Amino acid sequence: MKLKVIFVLASFVALALYPLVAASFGIDLITKVMIFSIVALSLELLVGGTGLVCFGQAAFFGIGAYVSVLLSPQDGPASVAWLLPAAMLAAAGYAMAVGALSLRTRGVYFIMVTLAFAQMAYYVVHDTPLGGGTDGIYLMMKPVLGERIDLDRPIILYFFTLFALILVFGFLSLLSRSRFGRALAGIRVNEQRMRATGFETYPYKLAAFTISGAIAGLGGFLFAVKDGFVNPELMSWHFSGSVLMMVILGGIGHLRGALIGAFAFAFLQEVFQSEAIFGAFAKHWHLGLGLAIIASVATLPNGLVGLPAQIRDRLIGRSSRRAQAEGMRG
Repeated sequence: MKLKVIFVLASFVALALYPLVAASFGIDLITKVMIFSIVALSLELLVGGTGLVCFGQAAFFGIGAYVSVLLSPQDGPASVAWLLPAAMLAAAGYAMAVGALSLRTRGVYFIMVTLAFAQMAYYVVHDTPLGGGTDGIYLMMKPVLGERIDLDRPIILYFFTLFALILVFGFLSLLSRSRFGRALAGIRVNEQRMRATGFETYPYKLAAFTISGAIAGLGGFLFAVKDGFVNPELMSWHFSGSVLMMVILGGIGHLRGALIGAFAFAFLQEVFQSEAIFGAFAKHWHLGLGLAIIASVATLPNGLVGLPAQIRDRLIGRSSRRAQAEGMRG
């Protein structure tokens, strides 16, 4: 069994055992990080899998969150069986519409068009009463699934989120090994050559964009259920930038890199926000976080996922130089 498979399995087992030793704050924090991991995986499908740098992932995430709240009845809990698919379908529908237009552009123009569509969604909920304006809206009754799965209970939500994370990771792993995933990899490497071999690249990219939006909508649903509240900041470009930094920090081109990046980003954020560590400087945590990410990108060109290989190469290089020096002395 490959080391990367062992690492992923060990990570999921550790997450499953974590509630046995964690307090309520820790469970809430890791639930949030797992939700961000799902969103990071959705962006990894575009950035690492297809070569599309999207700056509008917050729109799909926010739509999933807002639909979850807006469709929930006021007099009783909704059923996860229909509310979750509705949130994902709404996010996927918007992603398909955005992708149908933005995928006709390339490079920085594609980035700016996706950002523009995300800002459009942001201002719809920010400046209209649809989503409660700047005040946001509350989820009065959290959804349930049957009689035993009540997502109002933090421990139930934790394991439900973990289950969703495992499903998303497994689905994207299978997708990357399928004919569809290989076509996306070919588009990432050289789209012109894929067209020359007879592939219509546009439908593949649009499908990937739609799937990515649906997965981000899943993350939005879970976030709305966890906090019981949504506001326009969920759709701001800052969140899209944060998710992109998670993918870069972990390592572009690796699903496990998205997981590592999400957890590393959350850890760094908690550290730099800690007054116990940084005192009064904690209110400037954005500066410390930015410097840490710049340092990691500069020293780890392949992200955190490439750190073991980088250490191994340095050790091998050091051993080779030592052997050459001894040979010259001999």
